[in-house]
Amino acid sequence: MKISFKIILLWFFTGLISINAGAKEGMWIPTLLQALEGDMQAMGLRLTAEDIYSVNHSSLKDAVVHFGGGCTAEMVSSEGLLLTNHHCGYSQIQYHSSVKNDYLKHGFWAMSRTEELPNPGLTATFIDRIQDVSERVSLALDGLEGEELDTARKALYAEIVVEFTDGTDLTGGVVAFDFGNQHFLITKRTFNDVRLVGAPPSAVGKFGGDTDNWLWPRHTGDFSVFRIYASSENNPADYNEDNVPYNPAHHFPVSLDGVHEGDFTMVFGFPGRTEQYLTSDAVTHVIERLNPMRIAMRDASLKIINAARASSDALRIAYAPKQSSISNAWKKWEGQTTGLVELNAVQQKLDLESEFQSRTLALSRSVPQLSNPKFLTAIDKIQAANADYFSYLEARALFIELVYYGPDILLHAYDFADLIDDWDNLESSGKLDDEIASLLESNFEYARNYDASVDERLLGDLVSTYLDLIPSTLIPEKMFADFNSSSSSSSYASSFFKNSIFDNPDDLEALLLKPKKKTFAKLKNDPAYLLILEQRSHYFENISPGYRAGSSAIQSATAIYTRGLRELFPDRLFPIDANSTLRLTYGKVEGSSPHDGM
Repeated sequence: MKISFKIILLWFFTGLISINAGAKEGMWIPTLLQALEGDMQAMGLRLTAEDIYSVNHSSLKDAVVHFGGGCTAEMVSSEGLLLTNHHCGYSQIQYHSSVKNDYLKHGFWAMSRTEELPNPGLTATFIDRIQDVSERVSLALDGLEGEELDTARKALYAEIVVEFTDGTDLTGGVVAFDFGNQHFLITKRTFNDVRLVGAPPSAVGKFGGDTDNWLWPRHTGDFSVFRIYASSENNPADYNEDNVPYNPAHHFPVSLDGVHEGDFTMVFGFPGRTEQYLTSDAVTHVIERLNPMRIAMRDASLKIINAARASSDALRIAYAPKQSSISNAWKKWEGQTTGLVELNAVQQKLDLESEFQSRTLALSRSVPQLSNPKFLTAIDKIQAANADYFSYLEARALFIELVYYGPDILLHAYDFADLIDDWDNLESSGKLDDEIASLLESNFEYARNYDASVDERLLGDLVSTYLDLIPSTLIPEKMFADFNSSSSSSSYASSFFKNSIFDNPDDLEALLLKPKKKTFAKLKNDPAYLLILEQRSHYFENISPGYRAGSSAIQSATAIYTRGLRELFPDRLFPIDANSTLRLTYGKVEGSSPHDGM
């Protein structure tokens, strides 16, 4: 059956059209499409649910790729060619770029397959099957709680995965959906030889600077082109010049007809995560506290990185992936906050919660034998847990911003932890040489995109912002004291970098090429190593326990709340939150609301 590329065109050229009132809310699990088939066909779909998702024959799912573990791509030829977003291929484009061969600025096109560029570590994953194992899991875990429940669940998940993947080239896992109300086995096949075929100049692919689909309309040519290679038997294989283009079970024919108002359209792919069932107090917290503090941390980073990138071509290329990664969620949070306010989301939540309570009370009074007493207290339990949880959530978010999106020196220092603190065990186990070789490789990659002066400014400004924002009960004491003993954020950072070796990849390489236990033992007192150890220790001892306890309590109560919503509102559909698994959403092409830039 010929399937028009219109169904995925929306993924790339979202600045040209948008789905407004014609969209059906929710990102749906493909195995549940039978229930939606009639509605989709009434809107104009000319396929069946089986055409979209099937484990028995080729279907659209076989042309949808989980690209690099975090993006969606689409197969568009029988010879392995795939399309994904420009921002999804951005780090690969940057990896191959230099001042001499500036593919970021000028674009790249392979004129033959021999010119296609390999990308170490890049993967392309296809879903083999999604199978509901909820009944089996629920029966096996019934009555268990706490640590006993966690242990039994992990063992059962592993048992199920082995049953379906043992003796195959498949990998898989059991994933909890809907706060643990449902469980699905997902098996998949991953290809490791994925080569860059083409990309437009960043002036097209990143036109306007937006890195993702958070604010509309968009006018970017947000695409890049790759090709999957396989063994001669069409199976996954590591990179080899003898590999051949992969022949997928299905690919999308490309149509240049465009779309028209009223056309049925759908998006099939791997969205990140949604939080549709936050209560009203949690949405208020996102708007007023959580998003502003995360945005403030990234504002500080982007101000420094953008200025550095504007100063030279070398820094523009070196810091392109970091800038893109930081600005992606930064833009998301800004757009999310704008949307929540414009849609009056808090009031919508309050209205739903009020109606939920009213229906729960009415049922308990009129037909008590059919009511669930847990529904009556679900919202109160969520909000009580939230009250304690929010400070840990904020501290966790700030830890992530500082350590994982802040100055690179911290994580690079932690790369050396085993060599610094566990030399004897590495040596006695015969792993010392491998550890040193691994560090030489990671240090080389670190040096490729590192500038100490940029990193120094990042450290000073981000530590300052972090200490201004973190809840007072969760401030790391030594960091606080060290920072306040300096006259300014810049003097703190200057002293820090002056006394650290981890800002100098060349010096680190020299140590690794002539490794001595005493030399690396001295690095225990390096300020970068001390700070990352303090941050990790503070997180795991003071933040993580409260965060995990709060998250667990909220999840348990929210599982009851979502179950209640589906029982008490039988006329409404309540889609399961996205969790980076394969989903589908659909609607009709309609116009956009006019505003600046359109």
